[in-house]
Amino acid sequence: MKTTIADLKVGERGIISDIAFEKIPLTLLEMGCLPGIDVEIIQIAPLNDPMYIRVNGSHLAIRKETARNITVSKL
Repeated sequence: MKTTIADLKVGERGIISDIAFEKIPLTLLEMGCLPGIDVEIIQIAPLNDPMYIRVNGSHLAIRKETARNITVSKL
């Protein structure tokens, strides 16, 4: 079973291993959300969407729908 960013809990980290490039916004790629990069869950909004993540030192808000298209290896 693959683990995605959407499966991580607050404080958990992972290394991005695969991305469904056709299903995520180009902006995320431009901000460094690429395979091999460390990602950490900072906060999850009260209704579980969006998620706030740290990637390459930047804090980003992404929707759960988008997070399900980014596979990670848990650290």
